[in-house]
Amino acid sequence: MRATPEPTRVQIRRVDADGVDGELIWPARLHHPLGKRAILYLHGGGFYGGSMRSHRNIAASFAKASSADVLLIEYRLLPQYRFPRQVEDAVTAFRWLLESGYEAANIVVIGDSVGGTLALQMSLRQIATNGEKPAAVIAISPVADFEGAGVPAHGKDEVSVSREWLQQVGKEYAGKGSSSLQTVSPINSDYSGFPPILLQVGDKETLRGDVQRLFEKLKAANVDVRLDVVPGLFHGASLFPFWLDEARRSNQNAAEFAMAHFADRPPQ
Repeated sequence: MRATPEPTRVQIRRVDADGVDGELIWPARLHHPLGKRAILYLHGGGFYGGSMRSHRNIAASFAKASSADVLLIEYRLLPQYRFPRQVEDAVTAFRWLLESGYEAANIVVIGDSVGGTLALQMSLRQIATNGEKPAAVIAISPVADFEGAGVPAHGKDEVSVSREWLQQVGKEYAGKGSSSLQTVSPINSDYSGFPPILLQVGDKETLRGDVQRLFEKLKAANVDVRLDVVPGLFHGASLFPFWLDEARRSNQNAAEFAMAHFADRPPQ
């Protein structure tokens, strides 16, 4: 497999976001150290993997496409750390952006796979505990239900995300405390007052059914929600916009959604 190219036309600075390791990535043409618009990017990887290195390129592409500063963080991972540690790290990073001068109305939260799950959980926690909510949320192929109720029991369209895998990861994520698959599954949350959200999922993904269920739940809660079902997009494809036209187009659509919801919209 070809090596992932290094990001170009961006500047990158390592940051300590109140104890959460991160990188601040911004387009080289923008004045810095602090801009007006920010994206908090939460990487996927099944809660076991993923890092700033694996997701630096997609984070950089969002920085350039949306004319925003992107904070890419390394939240705590399984098996050493379980729910809600990952959510706490994401909330801490969001609060760090606020303390650094970005307004909540100019912060969009984006995540892929379980990073999309975390984007939902972090936003819910932030709203419940601090009141300030992000301008918008973008969840790319999120795990909506760790029980996998909408995942085919013997799906042949995609084997990378099976019902068995979801339940195994969900049990590890929930741990042995008071949490359960139900409590760590975003499908079971109350979305009253949630910010505008874009859901993206590939048309052949096994997660499509659960993402559709989440879309219906958000609509029922009167949330401004959009669902993009992307032809030909497989799970994790968003990481490869430099190879896949479908990924490049869907990522551009996500960037345009982010720009449309910044209070301080960049010039088109």
